[in-house]
Amino acid sequence: MRIPAESNVPIRFQLFLLEDGEKKVAETADTRIPSSSLFTFNKEDHTLGNLLRSRLLLSPHVTFSGYRVPHPLFSKFELRVQTDGEITPRTALVQACRDLVNDLGTLSREFTKEWELRKMAGEGTNGVEK
Repeated sequence: MRIPAESNVPIRFQLFLLEDGEKKVAETADTRIPSSSLFTFNKEDHTLGNLLRSRLLLSPHVTFSGYRVPHPLFSKFELRVQTDGEITPRTALVQACRDLVNDLGTLSREFTKEWELRKMAGEGTNGVEK
């Protein structure tokens, strides 16, 4: 199916490539709530938003974490983080990102190990799967 040129759907590469001068993440301190910030992530979607939100909620210093996608046609989400004041929201977010990278590294290693074991077990049966 072809989408007409006058459609409001953005061109695909614009969904993930940053424009000149565009930042990936911007932080805005929330003046109404203490120890709270709003982080705007450009060229990202629900996948990263939900990962970060759930990882932030595992921290004992984070009292609130939630995200929203302002408009479904634009690859952008806003993540609100509130902490107990012992650490800043930015520090909590950076630590959550580090934890996620470690978790994904572990997942990759475990998957590769299981994949290799499965291949070796398959070779023992002359390539015939059960």
